[in-house]
Amino acid sequence: MSLVPEVPVRPANPPAFNAPAVVLAIIVAILGIYGIVSALPEARQDEIIVLFALFPGRFTAVPAHPDLIFPGGRAADVWTLFSYTFLHGSWTHAIVNSIWLLAFGSPVARRIGAVRFLLLYFLCGVLGALTHVAFNAGSLVPVVGASAAISGMMGAAARFVFLADGPLGGLGGMVGPSSAPRAQASIGRALTDRRVLIFVGVWIGFNFLFGPTGLTVTGEQVNVAWEAHLGGFLAGLLLFGFFDPYRTSPSGGPGNVGYGEWSGRKLP
Repeated sequence: MSLVPEVPVRPANPPAFNAPAVVLAIIVAILGIYGIVSALPEARQDEIIVLFALFPGRFTAVPAHPDLIFPGGRAADVWTLFSYTFLHGSWTHAIVNSIWLLAFGSPVARRIGAVRFLLLYFLCGVLGALTHVAFNAGSLVPVVGASAAISGMMGAAARFVFLADGPLGGLGGMVGPSSAPRAQASIGRALTDRRVLIFVGVWIGFNFLFGPTGLTVTGEQVNVAWEAHLGGFLAGLLLFGFFDPYRTSPSGGPGNVGYGEWSGRKLP
């Protein structure tokens, strides 16, 4: 019996498009919901925004309208923290978010699996929403879009894409959980890695540069919920370790030794 651990072999001709099903499902939901909502009469679209978008005024006092009551009651206070991530302001907004989700959500989903991915994705969306509420108490400006949740996937990806065999080691190639680097992605290791710090610094810098002003690279001015972006990103960066399973070596120690199927057990 060989004592040498089997190492997954990269396919000679890897599929050109092998995004995880859970990521594709969210993208289909984002694009499909926007397509349906945008086809409705304007009055109906406004009703959907009021009922499903994120309004900071739902959660804090609104001095200008002390008697304001939002539809949906307490239940809507909960579901809007999730439902706002499926609403978007334009096709451009929906498509750009879908591209970013495909790029950063795919390696995270490959590494931690569909169930953990969904939990982390929506947790980042919720914490991003609450961060926006904290900085915009009483605002009646609706927030829509998956950017906070996707920013969380960027923060989570920063914890491990620089490990093992390259800065894009988890972004392609092999199919399934074994395609992601299996080195233990501790927050301490991430925050002492120069590449991670550069990535985090550049991303936060862009948000501070373009977020408060609403300026885009095209010169167009839009409302950007940059506080939600920051809240989601930091949630993904700091909380990823709670969702990241790692294999056990033959000696029973933590599997922070690379890619191998050391114990013969698959990720849950």
